[in-house]
Amino acid sequence: MNTGSVVFEHVSKRFAGFTALPDLSLTVEPGTLVTLLGPSGCGKTTTLRLLAGLEHPTSGRILIGGKDVTHLPANERDVAMVFQSYALFPHMTALDNIMYGLLSSGINKREAQDRARNGLKLVGLEHQGARLPSELSGGQQQRIAVARALVLEPQVLLLDEPLSNLDERLRRRVRTDIRDLQQRLGFTAVYVTHDQEEALAVSDKIIVMKEGDIAQQGAPESLYLTPNSVFIADFMGEANILPCEVEQVEGSEALVRLGSQRYRVRHTAAKTGSAQLSVRPQFITLCQQNGGALRGEVTHSTWLGDHIEYEVATELGSLFIVDAQMEQQHPLATPVAIDFKPQGLALIAG
Repeated sequence: MNTGSVVFEHVSKRFAGFTALPDLSLTVEPGTLVTLLGPSGCGKTTTLRLLAGLEHPTSGRILIGGKDVTHLPANERDVAMVFQSYALFPHMTALDNIMYGLLSSGINKREAQDRARNGLKLVGLEHQGARLPSELSGGQQQRIAVARALVLEPQVLLLDEPLSNLDERLRRRVRTDIRDLQQRLGFTAVYVTHDQEEALAVSDKIIVMKEGDIAQQGAPESLYLTPNSVFIADFMGEANILPCEVEQVEGSEALVRLGSQRYRVRHTAAKTGSAQLSVRPQFITLCQQNGGALRGEVTHSTWLGDHIEYEVATELGSLFIVDAQMEQQHPLATPVAIDFKPQGLALIAG
């Protein structure tokens, strides 16, 4: 499959009285799925629209497969887009929807039919070609939209919040389908979402955006376990931010005192002295009262079937804890001791 890289070189985009992207530079390697992640208004959708040719930059360059496409219209960019609304024609069958873009590009009907049928096979819907969109589930409609884009054999596939209209269980299944398809075919994809779990599940690399800039980028595990700021720690899932003391720095690890205990933790740019620690709630344990790094008292407890969520008041502040131990639920006002698993701790800059 035809696949290409994406490069933004100092791209800015200004609207009347508003700068959406002040100075954006990023690279998407060929054959990778890169997710643009961030809250509403962070610039991720503007970035995707610039790449698609639906908007044009105020300054800077955009390259696809090494070719400067900055001023090219959308139909000359060799990209295809999957929209959150599916954008299927309701009066056309699934097969005809997939064929539409091929016929519009001048391909003869027989070849368009063959490629469309192959597209149906790619997404596991080879027996659904005669159905109308109204006769398909939401997940099937989204897979038809993906097939319609893929049969055009673009250098880059763009996905704009593709799962936002699906329920939670269906989102998990379709995101797995998209990821498996991308890895099997090896195409380049740029994926936009505001859902952190979705980004962690599908991405080779995540680019977290904030106010038009890149806050942090890297592999999903790296961003989750080694956030470089309070914003990233809090945005990439739940995190407790606690004060700590850095006693020693050795390479990529630091010796940190938290409460009465010391831990070796990851960091991006640590210095000795007072610091802040990101603590993931599922890496906090409740233990016997005579152990642990901190003492606390349960102020809130919620049983959720496969885990229990606690809020515990401590001398360092309130802690949110996700406990997979289901045999015993600690009632309100119970005194507890708290300990931390080092793999869930990371020093952050601020």
